[in-house]
Amino acid sequence: MIRESKKGDSLGEVHGSVNTSNKTGWRKLGAFIGPAYLVSVGYMDPGNWATDIAGGSQFGYQLIWVLLMSNLIALLLQSLSARLGIVQGLDLAQASRNAYPRLVNFSLYILAQIAIIACDLAEIIGMAIGLNLLFHLPMIWGVSITILDTLLLLFLMNKGMRMMEVFIISMVFIVGTSFLAEMVIVKPVLGEVLSGFKPSILSGEALYIAIGIIGATVMPHNLYLHSSLVQTRRIERTAKGIKDSLKYNLIDTCVALNLAFFVNAAILILAATAFYKNGLFEVAEIQHAYKLLENIFGSVAPILFAIALIASGQSSTITGTLAGQIVMEGHLHLRIQPWLRRLITRLLAIVPALFTIIYFGEEALGGLLVLSQVVLSLQLGFAIIPLIHLNSDRSKMKEYTIKTWVQILAWASAFIIVGLNIKLVFEEVSGWINQAHGDSWWIYLFIFPALLTVTYLLFYVFLKPFFSKKQDQTLSNVPHGPALEIVNIDEVKHSMVGIAVDFSKKDRETIQHALQQGGKDALYYLIHVVETAGAKFHGDTVLDHETLSDTHNLEKYQHYLQKMGYDAKLAIGYGTAASAIAKIVKEEHIELLVMGAHGHKEISDLIFGTTVDKVRHNVDIPVLIIK
Repeated sequence: MIRESKKGDSLGEVHGSVNTSNKTGWRKLGAFIGPAYLVSVGYMDPGNWATDIAGGSQFGYQLIWVLLMSNLIALLLQSLSARLGIVQGLDLAQASRNAYPRLVNFSLYILAQIAIIACDLAEIIGMAIGLNLLFHLPMIWGVSITILDTLLLLFLMNKGMRMMEVFIISMVFIVGTSFLAEMVIVKPVLGEVLSGFKPSILSGEALYIAIGIIGATVMPHNLYLHSSLVQTRRIERTAKGIKDSLKYNLIDTCVALNLAFFVNAAILILAATAFYKNGLFEVAEIQHAYKLLENIFGSVAPILFAIALIASGQSSTITGTLAGQIVMEGHLHLRIQPWLRRLITRLLAIVPALFTIIYFGEEALGGLLVLSQVVLSLQLGFAIIPLIHLNSDRSKMKEYTIKTWVQILAWASAFIIVGLNIKLVFEEVSGWINQAHGDSWWIYLFIFPALLTVTYLLFYVFLKPFFSKKQDQTLSNVPHGPALEIVNIDEVKHSMVGIAVDFSKKDRETIQHALQQGGKDALYYLIHVVETAGAKFHGDTVLDHETLSDTHNLEKYQHYLQKMGYDAKLAIGYGTAASAIAKIVKEEHIELLVMGAHGHKEISDLIFGTTVDKVRHNVDIPVLIIK
């Protein structure tokens, strides 16, 4: 649902509240540049390397057209993702939760989380391979120490989004520069490269690698990520403001994803020129590519190769973590501490990597890397189909609903991806049955029921919006309920009282106790903290759906109090609840803070945090806790 802008909102940079209202041309474009570059790192991660190297070494330049098709599909889908976030103020997970029942949303969350783990698996393997190539660190140790990049992520989070963006862009620059130098070294023949843009029929191993390329290029978690990142730009909620945002974000997307296409094409061309043309058709692993580059072109090329590999792995790890938070919060209304969420995701990805090394050897990691990208592709339909439906919903998108020809292109892209996946699954299962030689009972007992369940879910996600329209639940699509009606109560004396509210059932009791402490002569500050993924990193520059919804709820509370004769002001914080509340208390010189107890105990405190205790230790005023 499109919302009117609040008074005082202006166009601005996401990181520094830079006013862009009076900027034109390149300066105005610069204010919107950023989200697509964070998304683009997912299009040049180690998973792409594995599929591109495998495709180039086995089939030469033949699969370049698959890369081009994947990039065009990615441009279309990422622009739809950005449009959803800009117009509705919802990320894809939140909007999907409005459109589908709870069980379906839980299933979509599981599939999205599998995709994120598969992506994280690619980053782990890529980092481990890069460390092994540069420093000769054993792969099992390389995989194990990748858990430490959680510390790097937390460090960048604490430094703010600008520092994170600088880090990401510097990694992208390293990758791009490295492959530009690689192209100068290998000197591919332009005419032969152009021949690869001619489409061809795919089957067998070529189809498997092509689907891996699609999965590595058009990744489902990037669709969730982009729809959230664009909301970090503060725009005027007017027709002109929204149209400007759509236009500049489209430019941002085109430039960033074309850069990613250059990197992917460079990897495939490098493999085709260095390996395929030299008769080395079985170079499907990054380690082998590194060693052969050294034999063919000397020591500089493989060093650049390894440095770019590490840079792409680190940058992709960060964006994957942000996507994990968005997916969990959007689909499940569940928030846990960022470090714990990151640790769980990384451990789930490390386990299969370690298992593969221990039982199958380091040489099997390359195959696992390609498999992770095929898994990503298999998840795509469950992200793409809701995205198209949501952008085609005129009741929500209004005049910004995508045009018919865009819908046709989007659905064609979805059918291509889903069709290729169905063909791959059919070929793989048929191969398993043939190899089983009559002992295929396990396929019918386990694989077929799983395939039927997933197929049913896919059809449900596709057909449901055509036959029923769920009532708009925009205000409920945040981890809080609606504002509660406040009744009049007795007065007590206090001058400056802070009231922490979270739009739960405890709010009524918390506010009643607070009003008893101050009476009608006091000034009350209604305090609420927005804890979305965007708010944690962008502070008051974020203007996502939850911020708008929470502001609306606070204004209801303010109206109730004013109607009863109380003087109330709004105080909205961003990020971590405890530190944000403490900051408001100090800035507004509040004398008494009233809070509702969260009720967590023991392990719940570890997972969800201990807001009340942290606030008590961060302020030097009385805190009244309502249980």
